[in-house]
Formats: sequence, structure tokens, C-alpha cells
Amino acid sequence: MRICGIKLTHDGAVALVEDGQLVFCIEQEKRDNNRRYQAIDNLESVVSALAKHGLDPRDVDQFVIDGWDGDVESQFQVLSGAGPITLKGAPYVERDAEGLLNSLDGCGLMLDGRLFSYSSYPHVTGHVTSAYCTSPFAKTGQPAFCLVWDGCIFPRLYYVERRGARLLECLFPVIGHVYAAAGHHFGPYKRAGRGDWDLGVAGKLMAYIALGSVDEAIVTVFQELYQERFAGDTELASRYRADIDSAEPSLAAVHDFFEASAVRLRDQAPEDVLASFHAFLERLLVSAMATAVERHAHLSGARNLCIAGGCGLNIKWNSALREAGLFDAVWVPPFPNDSGSAIGAACSAMVAQNGFVDLEWSVYSGPALLDGQLPSGWDSAPCSMRELASVLASNKPVIFLTGRAELGPRALGGRSILAAATSPEMKDYLNDVKLREHFRPVAPICLEDRAPEIFSPGTPDPYMLFDHQTRAEWRDKVPAVVHLDGSARLQTVSRTSEHKVAELLIEYEKLTGIPLLCNTSANHHGRGFFPDAAAACHWGRIEHIWSDGVLLTKTPATEPSPVDGALTLV
Repeated sequence: MRICGIKLTHDGAVALVEDGQLVFCIEQEKRDNNRRYQAIDNLESVVSALAKHGLDPRDVDQFVIDGWDGDVESQFQVLSGAGPITLKGAPYVERDAEGLLNSLDGCGLMLDGRLFSYSSYPHVTGHVTSAYCTSPFAKTGQPAFCLVWDGCIFPRLYYVERRGARLLECLFPVIGHVYAAAGHHFGPYKRAGRGDWDLGVAGKLMAYIALGSVDEAIVTVFQELYQERFAGDTELASRYRADIDSAEPSLAAVHDFFEASAVRLRDQAPEDVLASFHAFLERLLVSAMATAVERHAHLSGARNLCIAGGCGLNIKWNSALREAGLFDAVWVPPFPNDSGSAIGAACSAMVAQNGFVDLEWSVYSGPALLDGQLPSGWDSAPCSMRELASVLASNKPVIFLTGRAELGPRALGGRSILAAATSPEMKDYLNDVKLREHFRPVAPICLEDRAPEIFSPGTPDPYMLFDHQTRAEWRDKVPAVVHLDGSARLQTVSRTSEHKVAELLIEYEKLTGIPLLCNTSANHHGRGFFPDAAAACHWGRIEHIWSDGVLLTKTPATEPSPVDGALTLV
């Protein structure tokens, strides 16, 4: 049974699940140096993704389109080749507590000149199914709570077990966009107007708040305005909650909230305002979750939690929930945001047929490296992992490209820039070449068995989705991966992993005694990962590129020769 999941809107992607196994997920932003959050505006992208794996649309048994905005149904205006078509889909959320797996069935999916029928499940359904089906709880058949908090919805708590899932409650009346909206009103990303929405601001704020301190007086201001405008019995709050199914009024109410906050906080430093707002939201989330878990204590099974939705990328909130003692285990997939929605769409159909079973999957299921024409000006030579470790030990960063790309927004060693973490200047250097702000952190990628010695808690974290503190005795040894508040967005790698980055870390440890490197994404500013070594060469900001056994080294600038040719990396 082949199921093809399609996410058409931002973070567009195509995923294929065959007999319970993820075959691939191709995110639009990871093709052809596309911009971040790229949508699918032409269905030829679906045909192309299938063709790269030797498949024709007729080889697919079921197509599934992720739902989107709409009370009863959503609509998509797309191209099929050169012709415009309109497709209908399920709404953003299910219409009743038991309706998570209710689908809208449609026809008119035009692929390669042929019409196909399709199903569509609510957008939140894909978040629930992708989070649970990839979790360790699914493998053992254990039930789990599932928190879904997306940009335009309140945090929704579900309960999932093998035979089905249902909505338990909304935790509190705050849409997920509130975090990014805070950055549009305070700090370095402040804007004069309300337009030109930037989806990336929320992640940057997580770094920026390390510059500030939590001020309880500021927290009190946010608590009072939260009651007045969102949660209380006031007319203003009641009107806000009544309009929650309309995205524009909800977002307008959030902007009004921050404008009222700014009046009362005009004399406060923006970094303290944002740090305090983060603390307010984190406390609200943990408190509401604790109350909900107690309210639903009658539900049987282990106390497990899956986290999904765009807010699942907030590593500090994830850590706060894990450390609260409410759950036996907490799982966040590497694609909690909409980058996992195509997988979720396919999983929704799988679950509708088989119940909430586990999905066999690998995080390295993205696009394979392409063969590309390399520009002149680069030397090419075979390079072993030991030799590459020596390059890194000499304090030279390397673009590291291998195998298939990782899923989700984090670079996890397949499309990474790696560097020694022993120099305090390396973080600034990497931020400069990536055109990033000085306060942005660079993540450590570390051998799993040694992580507890360097970080607290240092528990296994293969997808960089929790917060860790760097232990005091290591801060001077690896300063490039220590954030301003002493934290680190850690990725751990098992020594037994077959991925090439594990072999490199082992060789680097043998050479230096240090089991970690700096890790940041290999990409053009504002775009997805490099699809091939040629794109990294054209970018040209890092002088060494390792691509599946070959080291490319930028040669000193010389006058081009008329006979200069191009290399092909195979």
C-alpha cells in the first residue's frame, strides 16, 4: 500500500509511505536552493518527487492532501503543469472531539495529465499522527497525550491510543503566533506596522532572550493583560475567544495586546521584556498542562507526551515540560512544525486504515545529494574521515554533505557546516559567514555517551529539540557552542550510528580528546539546505567542502584561464 502525502501551503512537501515505512519526504525548501517555507504552487513537484524514486503517480494507491484554513473545508489554487486548478481540502482543525480522522474526499488531483482521487484530513490530524506514529510509544503500543500548538490555534491536548484519538481540551486561549508577534513589538525585530509576517522571528527570539533577565514586575503586566484581553470574563476577552476561528481577528487581538503592553513597559529594556514574556508563557504552559493531566488522571496507561505544531520547535518549552515531572517520557519529532505535515497527511491515511501503529522511518529521508557541475577555482581530492578530522582540528570549518538530507528544519549532520568548538571566535566567524546576528548560538553535535559529562542533563537528544546547560568545567574548553546563558542546543550521535558524521566525531575525538564539533546548517541565507556540492561552491563562504568522500578546497583567486573548465562531482 503506497500512500502519498502532500502539503501544499508553506513548508510544502511530498512524502511517500509504503506498507508502514517512510520511503521519502521531499520538502520544497530543500530543492534547488528554494526559499525557506516554500509552498508547492505547481503539482509537477509531486510528479517530480515520485519520479526521482522511480515511481509514476499511477503507482500510488492513495493520495492525501493536508488540510488548511477554513471552518468546513479549505481551498487550494495551484497549477498542474501550465493549467490552474482548484482543490478542496479538510479544515485546519477537526469539527468535533471524536472527528480527528474524518476525511474530506475529493477528485480532480491532476498529475502528469491524469486525474486522481484523494483524501484530506484536518491539518492538526497530521500533527497528531506524525508525532505519535514516529514516537517510541507507538512501537510499544503505549498511549500518550499529544500537545499540538500551531501559529493560529490555541494549544490543543489530545489523548492517543492504538484504537483512536480524541481532543481532551484547549489548554488556554493564546495562539502560537503570540511568540513571534512579541518580536514584532519589542527588540531587534520590532516593526512599525503589523504586516510582512516573518515566520523565523520566533526561533531568533529564543536566542535573543539570553541577553535579558526575567523581571517579575514585567511578568505581572503580562498576566494582567492576559486576563483582561484573552482569558478573563471581560467583554474584550469574550470577543477574542468568539473569533478564534478567524485568523485575522485573532492576530489583530494579539497585536493589540502587545501595543497595550508597550504603553506600560516603555521604560523597560526590550531584552528584559522579551525574557519576561517568555517566562510568563512557559509558566502558563506548564501550569495548564499540570492541571489538565490531573483532570484526566482517570485515563489509563503510562504518562507519555508527544509535542507537535510549530511551537514544538521551542526547545525551552520542551525542556520545561520534560523537567516538570508530569510525564514519564516526552517525545518531539524532528519535524514538529509544518515540515512534517506531508508525513502527517500520509500517516493519517495509514492510521485511518490500521489504527495508531508505528511508522518505520529515518530522519535522513530527504533528498539525495545531486550530481552538479562544480565551478572552476576548486581543487578536488579523496579525503578520509581521519584526514577530515585533521582539517577540523586545525580550526578550519568544513561544509559536510553526505547521503540523504535530514528531515525538518535542523541540520543534523547531513547538510551541515562543522567546525572545532575550541576557539571562542569560531561562533562569531560562523555567524558572520551565515549573515546571522551576533547573539545567535551555534549548536554542538556530540557523541552520545560523552554528552552527560559535558552537558546537563546531556541525555540523548538526536534531533536538537531540548535545552541543555554546559557544565562549568567544559565552558572554556568548547566556548564556541556555549550560548550567552550557558545553554546549548545539543544534538547527540550514537557511536554505533552508520551515519558518516558519527565516524567523523569518533576520529576527531581520537585526535583531540574532544567528542563534539560546532554544527550549523549549510545553506544560503534564508533558503533551504544546499542540494549539492556545486551550490556550496557557488556560495563560496567556506573554503573546504567534504561531499561523500571528496574534499573540495577553494584555490587562491587567480586570473581565469581561457581553458579553465568545470568539474563534475560524481
